[in-house]
Amino acid sequence: MSKLFIILIMLSSNNAFLNSPSEKEVRDLYKKAANQETACKDLIALLEPYTEKNNVVLAGYKACATMMMANYVFFPINKLQKFSEGKELLEKSISQNPYNIEVRFLRFTVQTSSPSFLGYNKSIESDKVFLINSLSKMNSSDLKKMIISFLSESSYVNSNEKKQIKS
Repeated sequence: MSKLFIILIMLSSNNAFLNSPSEKEVRDLYKKAANQETACKDLIALLEPYTEKNNVVLAGYKACATMMMANYVFFPINKLQKFSEGKELLEKSISQNPYNIEVRFLRFTVQTSSPSFLGYNKSIESDKVFLINSLSKMNSSDLKKMIISFLSESSYVNSNEKKQIKS
């Protein structure tokens, strides 16, 4: 009887990951989350089952959404707590797969958008170089467009790098 129970639990937990959200759905919610609290909450809820151990990309998006929640809470200590919680998860995701373009892009977006007093800006330059050098190797045209668009608008990318991106 106990073996059957264990098997049922294992099967049900595996089913949760079979229906993972689409890349488009996650990316669209991520874009909205910066300006819409409900989109931010929806993204966090959608990605609740994911960690750096079972899906680094989805965990990265969850981490960034958690950091964005700092914009929607009132007390400074709660803002810092949300930001720190997301930062820790994002760094864990990157350490699991440091060559994942999408997670490095997520860190770049957060670090270039975060207030400097938080001190979360140490990887901007290395992530920028990594992203620019990785564009030609990318398979996903949607992600590539998203990265090019963000880099093209970023004040952290100089005019020569912007020319390189567009060519």
